[in-house]
Amino acid sequence: MDLRPVRVELTGSVLVMTIDRPTARNAVDRGVAKALSAALDYLETHPEITAGVLTGSGGHFCAGIDLEAFPTEGVPVVGELGLAGLTRRPLTKPLIAAVEGCAVAGGFELALACDLIVAGESAQFGLPEVQRGLIAGEGGAIRLPRRLPYHLAMDLLLTGDPMPATTAATHGLVNRLVPDGAALTTAMTLAARISRNAPLALAAVKEIVRAVTEDAAYAIQDPLYRRVSSSEDAQEGALAFAAKRPPRWQGR
Repeated sequence: MDLRPVRVELTGSVLVMTIDRPTARNAVDRGVAKALSAALDYLETHPEITAGVLTGSGGHFCAGIDLEAFPTEGVPVVGELGLAGLTRRPLTKPLIAAVEGCAVAGGFELALACDLIVAGESAQFGLPEVQRGLIAGEGGAIRLPRRLPYHLAMDLLLTGDPMPATTAATHGLVNRLVPDGAALTTAMTLAARISRNAPLALAAVKEIVRAVTEDAAYAIQDPLYRRVSSSEDAQEGALAFAAKRPPRWQGR
């Protein structure tokens, strides 16, 4: 099934969803958000599918929100579900991120919203939002300190510096570190292995884990994110990115 700019392919009982916008390093604009949301609906509603894999084309996972479109489009949310309809969607089926190249900003948050992460050795993770006058607004600042030691999570969140996949794997953020180019096939094999387990049990495990709810954290995050993303700094950060120049606050 083709939901351009997202490709959807069923292999056995595993649905592979590929963000297919390689010229923009698979950055998420409204078109990608809408297509990815439809792909996730397909994953969730078809009983013959027992697990999903999320990946990107052209050697990258996802570069996050399309900052060149941000000044006019804003954050490309789908309803109340968060970025691309994924980051807060209560999926009952396991979802694995297959990461090559960059998984930064909203792309990293998409990966964090998955249940498992498989990454190529030279992949890079990062939340550079503060460098653009933004903050991680789709669960990155909520989930990252739960997956990394506090000081490492704060290093990524406050500096915006990238973390290599090798470091992420050392600290358990990446489940499988594989040679470059092997993330997708490894993720598909892992998804197929998980799919052999009872669907009811898989769904129950996810429901139990979600019972330790993130709702309270989102209630704090969302007003702050709206305030920051609508600020003059956020607009300046996006415009500076598009113009390939430093944002004005670096000269303060």
